[in-house]
Amino acid sequence: MSPQPFDSFKGFAVTFRQIFRKPITQQYPEYKRPVYPRWRGRHRLNRHENGLEKCVGCSLCAAACPADCIRVVADENTPENRVSPGERYARIYEINMSRCIFCGYCEIACPFDAITLGNEYELAEYNRDDQIYTKDMLLAPPIKQVPYANPELYDTPDPVWKSES
Repeated sequence: MSPQPFDSFKGFAVTFRQIFRKPITQQYPEYKRPVYPRWRGRHRLNRHENGLEKCVGCSLCAAACPADCIRVVADENTPENRVSPGERYARIYEINMSRCIFCGYCEIACPFDAITLGNEYELAEYNRDDQIYTKDMLLAPPIKQVPYANPELYDTPDPVWKSES
């Protein structure tokens, strides 16, 4: 079946209608669009209120990870070096973010809520080695903080595409 000449004019008509519409401008670096509440972004290791780490080095998160991007090396707690409330703690905790698929299985597998996935999504780096997040990086607050946009003031609607008949 060969294309009809009228089909080309229908395509030009769609383009011509878009020329006169106001463009939608997102002020991205200054104002982020709010993400879905259950968004799975940057990983975070949590602490108890008393400062002890919640991670006890059980490696259930590493076992549940389908991408095999989590590495946990456990060590024993001592009375003079108490890091977590359990017998063990994670001496080394690394996540290779270039391999992570952000499935959230590590968060589900953790019985102590030690690891959670936040809403940070600006994870780009210039070097591949910087994509390996260490324990100190995961315990620290995020470096890249941009205020979220107030949806009533700065959010623009998504374009509504009408189906062509």
